[in-house]
Amino acid sequence: MAAMAFSSCSPAEPHTATAAGPGAVAPPPPPAAPREFRAAWIASVGNSNWPRADRSSAEQQQDMIALLDRCVALNLNAVVLQIRPGADALYKSDLEPWSEYLTGVQGRAPSPYYDPLQMWVTEAHRRGLELHAWYNAYRVSPARRGNFAPNSIAKTHPEIVRKYGNSLWMDPGEPLAAQHTLAVIMDIVRRYDIDGIHTDDYYYPYRVKDKATSKPVDFPDAPSYQRYQQAGGKLARDDWRRNNINQLIEQIYSGTKQLKPWVKVGFSPFGIWKEGHPPGIKGISQTDELYSDPKLWLNRGWLDYLAPQLYWHIGGDQDFKSLLTWWLAQNTHHRHVWPGLSLSKNGDQEILDQIEFIRKHDDPGEIFWSINGLFHGREKGDMGPALINGPFAQRALVPASPWLDHTPPLSPVASIQQNAQHAAIVNLRPGAGKPTWVYAIYIRYGDSWRFTTLPGGAPSITVNPDAKSGPASAIVVSAVDRTGNESPRIMLTIQ
Repeated sequence: MAAMAFSSCSPAEPHTATAAGPGAVAPPPPPAAPREFRAAWIASVGNSNWPRADRSSAEQQQDMIALLDRCVALNLNAVVLQIRPGADALYKSDLEPWSEYLTGVQGRAPSPYYDPLQMWVTEAHRRGLELHAWYNAYRVSPARRGNFAPNSIAKTHPEIVRKYGNSLWMDPGEPLAAQHTLAVIMDIVRRYDIDGIHTDDYYYPYRVKDKATSKPVDFPDAPSYQRYQQAGGKLARDDWRRNNINQLIEQIYSGTKQLKPWVKVGFSPFGIWKEGHPPGIKGISQTDELYSDPKLWLNRGWLDYLAPQLYWHIGGDQDFKSLLTWWLAQNTHHRHVWPGLSLSKNGDQEILDQIEFIRKHDDPGEIFWSINGLFHGREKGDMGPALINGPFAQRALVPASPWLDHTPPLSPVASIQQNAQHAAIVNLRPGAGKPTWVYAIYIRYGDSWRFTTLPGGAPSITVNPDAKSGPASAIVVSAVDRTGNESPRIMLTIQ
């Protein structure tokens, strides 16, 4: 791919190329487009990946652009951005305060003002990247550095907030906590042109231990559980906790689909459902410790994709292959299962082996923890070169979600020119009706086809000659909508 350069541009003046006439012999059609979900998590909690509170608005925006451009350069097709790290907002909200991770003080808006989420959505879409808005459901704060803003849930409704270890959490057993969280998520879906809603493994917090006894400390939800029992509730406490989360998950999915059916709903649980599932797997249990049951959500179809955090290597007590195979076997509604891979815990070759195994199954995809390992480097080194020189050498479409929509868009309107440097300029215009999310571009050099994509808002693409094969001999284009449906293709043969 290094010998072929793609760039979007305005239409060029025509020079010496025409589309093939009726008597031209067309080359064989290209194969199906590669499809794979390729994303990275971008964490804001603790200023982990973005933003830095000591940077100006302009500098934060520059950092944002650099991250997005790096994703494009590595042929990723999505980012998962943490916009609600702890009952706060990296966007304009009337329900929760501005995040301290943005400006250093909770409740303080950026100055000069900008809306980070709006800019992330705009800039991601301009590059053909999906933007999934990642929130934490019940965490009010990790270890805090400052004071709460007056409109923080910790101030407005302290009766539903619990201290657990060094952190504060809304009690999921309090109806108001669930109502507030659901209202926040639906507000994001309603007001922003996001492509997905996403949460991670935190529902109830991971257990902390008593410093004196080293025994686990139970989450302090006795009052809310007692009220549940007094109202006639019969579930045991652990089952009641899981039911609290299950109800929220179902409401998030149904509420999102009522507002915007095309917005994907994804969850990223801890990678082990229960110890011994599958046999031989050891470790803590998402279901028994965090009181959430992602297997049930997958079985009920309350999600569009599941991204279990499979941060371990191949082999051992948390064998990557065994765990992924087990999760895939639970996928009774045929939704996406795209595991999370840890760049900080695994070296390049391990990650490449994991991607190879993922691709042996239908509907491949992965999310990298985190963007730092692709951009800023990590202890084991920057993973980017190994990806772009290996499995991510070509771009890929996000796999389709036919349960959301299976009607393809109309084909684009396309014309082709050639300039003095023998580059082919393909001018593109969306067909009528359903909007084009991205264009799929197939280029023929010699006897082989190569694939790339172009954002739907771009007017044209320039296809330069290949260093070995010379100018492209044919170009095929199609339109792809936001749920992954591809239009009929148009072949443009260069004379």
